[in-house]
Amino acid sequence: MVNNMKKLIGVFAICFVFSLSALAQHGGRPEVGGGKENIPSHGPDHAKNAAPANEDRHFDNRPGHPNAPHVDQGKHWVGHDTGAADVHYHLDRPWEHGRFTGGFGRKHIWRLAGGGANRFWFGGFYFSVAPYDLAFCNDWLWDSDDVVIFEDPDHLGWYLAYNVRLGVYVHVLYLGAQ
Repeated sequence: MVNNMKKLIGVFAICFVFSLSALAQHGGRPEVGGGKENIPSHGPDHAKNAAPANEDRHFDNRPGHPNAPHVDQGKHWVGHDTGAADVHYHLDRPWEHGRFTGGFGRKHIWRLAGGGANRFWFGGFYFSVAPYDLAFCNDWLWDSDDVVIFEDPDHLGWYLAYNVRLGVYVHVLYLGAQ
């Protein structure tokens, strides 16, 4: 019995050492998503040398990264590079429902309270995901995920909703408040 317990403790110790080694290799946090530690400190910069809009978009820039617009290590906004000329995010009447005033950035974490991609809400504010981005939010939990809203520097009338759990983001349209 005592020998079995010593073996079990030894196995746990080895597992613990390997876990610490793995965390050290990755800086102790995942590269994409993983919670509040990886929330970007600011939104994306204006797209310089804008890439043309591509119907066959791929975002899995590294092994293990999602094939969706995401933020690497809370810093690099992968997929936000098409610039203002991207027709997928053109609005004839930007901000026709007003502007979101609930607060932007990592200091303003919002818990989704219901709905779905076509109309979701939190804190009395309503949004809709851009049609072009619908495929990138299939695994969002519309009644419990945390999101952070950022202003979109390139696409007038759009905001970016960053999913804290997944590390991915989509363009969202503000629909107004209660």
